[in-house]
Amino acid sequence: MEILKLIGVVIVIVGFAIKLDTIATVVIAGIATGLVAGIPLDEILTILGDKFLSNRLATMFVLTLPVIGLLERYGLKDKAVDFISKIKAATVGRIALLYQAIRVLSAAFSLRIGGHPQFVRPLINPMAQAAAISQYGHIDEKSEDEIKGIVASAENAGNFFGQNVFMAASGTLLIASTLEEQGFAEATALEVAKWSIPIAVISVLVAAIYYTYFDKKLNGRLLNGKKA
Repeated sequence: MEILKLIGVVIVIVGFAIKLDTIATVVIAGIATGLVAGIPLDEILTILGDKFLSNRLATMFVLTLPVIGLLERYGLKDKAVDFISKIKAATVGRIALLYQAIRVLSAAFSLRIGGHPQFVRPLINPMAQAAAISQYGHIDEKSEDEIKGIVASAENAGNFFGQNVFMAASGTLLIASTLEEQGFAEATALEVAKWSIPIAVISVLVAAIYYTYFDKKLNGRLLNGKKA
């Protein structure tokens, strides 16, 4: 009857498939799994409560959302657009590259100055969109979506490749401890961080090539459309 303990997996799959409330589905799946495993209901609820309290800091980013909303309401996007429209040399690719380089550098020093809700949506994306509009006079829906993807990827890549340069980052420590468990005693956190530096630099160089290509692709599409 051990297979009955997988009832939680079935509940999650069914709940997601019929689009039930995500949190309710997961909680019900946890309770069902605990009951099938023979755990008393009060103990299950205690476990759920303890896990929620111990991981509550993971949801702290939610507090930034109303703040960003207020800033947007009172002109944050408009000011970003006004600023970038005055820089004639600005392109989508150059803005994305600059932001990715900043994210790599900040992540290398464990400075959390970026993020999709905090920076990309209210600042970087409007600046990139404004650069395209300033350059071409218009952008179509496809180009607008691609620009959103480009600036979002700059955030992801910058954070991903930069964070392991910081010796005390959780990812660096996890890599070092995992390698140590596998018998690579020389793979200390310092060594992992040191060898992450060239990877971070290469990621920016590759991004520069890709963003240059993206600018050329955007230029060909929108200029041709403008001429037509």
